[in-house]
Amino acid sequence: MTPLQKELGIFVCGGRGKHSRKTPGELLDIGMRVGLDGEALAKTSRLTAKVDSAAVQDGFDLYLHGFFVTQTGQWAVVQQGMSDARGQARRYHWLSEGLTSFVDDPHSAIEGPGQGEIINLADRRASASRMAQLDLLNSLGPDGILHELVALEPSPASAAQAVLPHLTLPDHHEVRAGDVVTRRLHANLAAAADRGAADFPDLLLTPGVGARTVEALAMVAEVLHGTPCRFTDPARFSLAHGGKDGHPFPVPLRVYDQTISVMRRAVEQARLGNQERLAALRRLDAESRRAERASTTIFHDVVAEERRMFAKLAR
Repeated sequence: MTPLQKELGIFVCGGRGKHSRKTPGELLDIGMRVGLDGEALAKTSRLTAKVDSAAVQDGFDLYLHGFFVTQTGQWAVVQQGMSDARGQARRYHWLSEGLTSFVDDPHSAIEGPGQGEIINLADRRASASRMAQLDLLNSLGPDGILHELVALEPSPASAAQAVLPHLTLPDHHEVRAGDVVTRRLHANLAAAADRGAADFPDLLLTPGVGARTVEALAMVAEVLHGTPCRFTDPARFSLAHGGKDGHPFPVPLRVYDQTISVMRRAVEQARLGNQERLAALRRLDAESRRAERASTTIFHDVVAEERRMFAKLAR
């Protein structure tokens, strides 16, 4: 879309991996060129990424961050996470329209298989936990928090790390909670306490504060203050058109292309002042959500049926 961004009034930033980390700088540049508050947009970019990687701990690691902003300041964020253990992806959607808080049920949608109860500090009901975590930083401090944490979950990895000079590497590639050096967690807590975060979003934006630091705070807060941090996974699974990798079933390209064509025509007609097509799509979305709430369909049966239909189309 880059060649058309001035014509459309829509700017796209970010991408996969290292490109995602360039997003705040890109937004600052756009702000200067268009006359928007680039600092606020850059903060939004960092905060949405922190919420989906640290406040919502669902087992999916972010690898894609896309930021869409219009010349009038409206924005949308689309992020994607991957679970290597499950071989599944998950997509997080944010929309500036109607957003009143970054930590009280802020997502416009999270598409992926639900995981049941997870650490979800972006749930409205987690407000007490978030406040308790800030209180812990001010009252107990890093030493007190770690003392309580060790009592909750003694870590063999931490004990082994205390008896250096040995260096024992785990037999897995990804970083897990047990691999975290306690001294580093202490340093992160100290940095957060020193910063004196005014609220939970400010805490999330503290450099070094990630999923493990937030989890430690949430666990101690739950024990000391009785503030729960685990709530229902906000994701709702959408079969959509399948996946490019063939999971949960292959994408039927003919149906995929036809859907894109319908959406493109709807947008083109809307730009010409014809709102009927978009209104029809909104009604379709509302009806699908209503049907979804009442559905008793078994996922595996749906996948099996989609694979059977795909086999017919591929002949």
